[in-house]
Amino acid sequence: MRTIIAIDQDLCTGCGLCVDACHEGAIALVDGKAKLMFEHYCDGLGDCLPACPTGAITFEERMAAPYDEAAVAEAAGAAPVQHIGCPGAAARAFEPRTVSENEGAQRAESASELAQWPVQIKLVSPSAPYFKGTDLLVAADCTAFAYGAFHRDFMAGKVTIIGCPKLDAIDYADKLTQIVAANDIGSITVARMSVPCCGGIERAVREAVAASGRSVPISVRTIDTDGALLE
Repeated sequence: MRTIIAIDQDLCTGCGLCVDACHEGAIALVDGKAKLMFEHYCDGLGDCLPACPTGAITFEERMAAPYDEAAVAEAAGAAPVQHIGCPGAAARAFEPRTVSENEGAQRAESASELAQWPVQIKLVSPSAPYFKGTDLLVAADCTAFAYGAFHRDFMAGKVTIIGCPKLDAIDYADKLTQIVAANDIGSITVARMSVPCCGGIERAVREAVAASGRSVPISVRTIDTDGALLE
C-alpha cells in the first residue's frame, strides 16, 4: 500500500504535459490519453500534478508495485519513453515569427501567424495558458484553403482554433463555452464558408458566449467556395 498517481480519463485532454513532467518516464499517451504505464517507475512525489491543466491527475493510496529506483535509472540510460498515440496534441505557444530582411518580401508575406498548438477544437484544453486575455479566431477547416491570405488577414494577433461541424462528431458549443468562461477572451472572430453546413460553427460560438455569461463581441467573416470574401 503506497501513494501513487491516478489519472482521470474523462478529464484528460491528451495534452502530453504530464509525460514531459514525469522525470521517471512512468506516463505515456495511449490513444490520445495519458496513462500510468509503469507503476514501479512512479515515485509518488507528483511532479506531474502541477503540469496537468485540467486537474486530471491526483494522488491515491492503493496496492501498487514499489518504486524501483534502479529500474528507472536503467531505463534512463536507454531510449526515452515515447508518446503512444498522438504526441502532436501537446500544448505549445509560439513566439511571433520574425522574418529577416534578407529573406525578402515574398517570404515575409507567407510567414506563419500561428500562435499556438494544437489548433483542433476537440484537442485544445480550455485551461491552456495561451487563451488568457486573447482575441480568438474560430475557423472552419476549409477557410484557410479557400482564402489565400488567411494567415495575414485572419490569424495575425489571434489564437486560432479550427473544426468542421459537418465531419466532427462532437458539439463544439460545450468546449467553446469552457474556453470563453475560463478565460478573459477579448473578442471572437468566426471564419466560415458560405455553404449551409458551415453555419454550425457560427451557431456553436454564439451558443457558447451566451452560455458563458460573458459579454464577448463576435464578428463573422464568410468566405465563398471560390475564395472570395463575402462579408
